[in-house]
Amino acid sequence: MQPFLAHPFDSDRLHEECGIFGAIGVLDASNFVALGLHALQHRGQEAGGIVTHDPEHGFNSAHRFGYVRDNFTKPELMSTLPGPLAIGHVRYSTAGTKANTAIRDVQPFFGEFHMGGCAIAHNGNITNAAALRRELIERGSIFQSSSDSECIIHLMARSIQRNIPERMKDALRRVEGAFSVIAMTRTKLIGVRDALGVRPLVVGRVGEDGYVLASETCALDIIGAEFLREVEPGEMVVISKGKIESSRPFGPSTGRFCIFEHVYFSRPDSIIGGRSVYETRRQIGVELAREAPVEADLVCPVPDSGTPAAIGYAQESGIPYGMGIIRNQYMGRTFIEPSEQIRNMGVRLKLNVNRALIAGKRVVLVDDSVVRGTTSRKIKDMILDAGAAEVHFRIASPPTAWPCFYGVDTPDRDKLLAANMTPDEMREWIGVDSLSFVSLDGLYRAVGEAEGRSKTCPQYCDACFSGDYPVAPFDQLERGFRMKVGSETAVKQAAE
Repeated sequence: MQPFLAHPFDSDRLHEECGIFGAIGVLDASNFVALGLHALQHRGQEAGGIVTHDPEHGFNSAHRFGYVRDNFTKPELMSTLPGPLAIGHVRYSTAGTKANTAIRDVQPFFGEFHMGGCAIAHNGNITNAAALRRELIERGSIFQSSSDSECIIHLMARSIQRNIPERMKDALRRVEGAFSVIAMTRTKLIGVRDALGVRPLVVGRVGEDGYVLASETCALDIIGAEFLREVEPGEMVVISKGKIESSRPFGPSTGRFCIFEHVYFSRPDSIIGGRSVYETRRQIGVELAREAPVEADLVCPVPDSGTPAAIGYAQESGIPYGMGIIRNQYMGRTFIEPSEQIRNMGVRLKLNVNRALIAGKRVVLVDDSVVRGTTSRKIKDMILDAGAAEVHFRIASPPTAWPCFYGVDTPDRDKLLAANMTPDEMREWIGVDSLSFVSLDGLYRAVGEAEGRSKTCPQYCDACFSGDYPVAPFDQLERGFRMKVGSETAVKQAAE
């Protein structure tokens, strides 16, 4: 079966990274993992996989293209995944082969060591994967996939440590970039975050002796698990026999969590750092209304990701809120390549204007981001065609001017509208009456940093907005990528 083909509209979005989920100490852990992955489907729709262990049947695995609901709900498949221990992964490719994924690229990956087997699943991106891959191949490693995550298995195989958690520590100390990793042995569930904690990972409890690891808290809710805490930046947790052991493989560090998780990637019903994602997004709209007021008759979200910010903008500005654009909930992705005629319909396949509400109004459209800008132009045309008097865009993130190398599939910099135009040029190119982005300080205030962004030590990874990369993207530098002059931490690392 071929992987899903994205709708042409999807190319103008920053795509989710991946979602990971693991469970231990529960009957039929694969069912818990399937439910958790279903809750994390927004983080990856290309493919998914589950690996389980059962004392009687050993390790078993299943990897499939498509949605969790179309694969891991079938009794005949789930019966092949027995046991009280399982991990799973939903994929959107950010490294390796894109748009032509082979089933061997789908995680979790499995390795058999002399002390037993180990499966791993990874959310993020390894920024020195190409260099590691060259080194490992020169030393005899044989790679089965195009994924950067497979490097971890090969590095573990070369470690001289006597148990798998220690081998993981050895391997991950060689890895640079951003990663949250979950792994399983025959008896243990393991979770690790990189030293900066760029990608998310949380721990929950289910029943008396069961534990789960997940990318987001919304995946705990679906199985009725109790949220315990976030895995801290640079922390490894090893869960077995109803207890959690913690260690710090990378030493002390200051976290730089991905701020775009607050803006777009995480589900609005998740909790990050003790804060509701929904409330943070609503507060971004409040900041936008304060920073970029406008006289208008209607505040309208670009569904669905712009909705909380639009609500905040309307509440703060006093302008009425309305659903001026309706999303077709059943569009999804398609197995067939759209015809040229359907392609020309573009965004109308996914969104439709509520003409009765829009006609004659001065409309404020609130969206989460502008990437290439092509979608913004199409939506503007739809609103004007419906009879709007004016169209004003308000964007619930700063201009996206730099690519992400830490697990988000971002276009090259020359394809990012904000990297090539000033805000006024962007407004003119999109063809709207006004265009404003929330400021970087305003975004930081919305996520709870009352004083805004620290210029000396930023509290979050915001490289896609600022060009300040906390970890040097060595593979990209080898390919000729040029970082922003003065990029804080990364320039020092690159020099070393």
